[in-house]
Amino acid sequence: MDLVIDLVTIIASVAALWLGANWVVESASRIGKKFGMSDLVIGLTIVAFGTSAPEFAVTIAAALRGQGDISVGNVVGSNIFNLGFVLGGVAAVRAISTTPKLVYRDGFFLIGVTILLRIFVDDLNISHTEGTILLVLLVIYMGFLLWKREGMHSDEIAAGEATWLDGLKLLGGLTLIVGGGHFLVESASSLARVFGVSEWVIGVTIVAAGTSTPELATSLVAVLKGRHGISIGNLIGSDIFNLLGVLGVATLLNPTMTVDPSARTSITVLIIMVAVVVFFMRTGWRISRTEGATLVVVNLIRWFIDFSR
Repeated sequence: MDLVIDLVTIIASVAALWLGANWVVESASRIGKKFGMSDLVIGLTIVAFGTSAPEFAVTIAAALRGQGDISVGNVVGSNIFNLGFVLGGVAAVRAISTTPKLVYRDGFFLIGVTILLRIFVDDLNISHTEGTILLVLLVIYMGFLLWKREGMHSDEIAAGEATWLDGLKLLGGLTLIVGGGHFLVESASSLARVFGVSEWVIGVTIVAAGTSTPELATSLVAVLKGRHGISIGNLIGSDIFNLLGVLGVATLLNPTMTVDPSARTSITVLIIMVAVVVFFMRTGWRISRTEGATLVVVNLIRWFIDFSR
């Protein structure tokens, strides 16, 4: 009976995260417009936070409970999921065009910060100092984009004037995200104990997939509406925010951010995944349907290996 309750709770939590993130993005975007915020600022702050809010909520909730494996595993797993299932799945439907800036600026920066994270977890612990470094790098990156007057695309920004309903949707969305994150962590941890699976594996697979549902839902909706040119820059930007912002804050809140030895392997896989994606982005300045399908298959194999441990 407990198993059924955990499964139902996980499904309900994922639904709450997805709905809450959509409410936050839509309402906050309209509110930002009303107060004269530019598309650039909205894209870098509100939209970036909205799509990464589930990862943030789950990672912080786990960090406050001392569950380092869930915290780090969720971020690493979400990034792999975004690049494998989401980006790969969309590209498999239709090729996605890229640009030199996405490759040489954002792509290479993502490779660099992922390698840095691998160095940090080599001792199976992420210190407060290392968490501070991650946050400082995020500030520098966003500052550079603002200085250059460039940022992530804001295709997901809702149109229309803000009303008092948007304020309620913003509060309601944040409540759903926080609540969904709390119960997802609780149920996933319980599931791990039932099946004898480590919290790291649960965090890097089930929880990661659950918190990536906003990106996945947005991509699927775009495909169904014929908007196949979903921004690859937003996915890469989300991954950068997850690694530097989400994990940086979580590390500062948890004085003992220790992780399972499997973290070394999983982050190494993420480095390879990012490198492959950047390589695909550079070949012909697009990610072809074959390359997209390859990313999905690689992610499926990675999941099989994780669950087989």
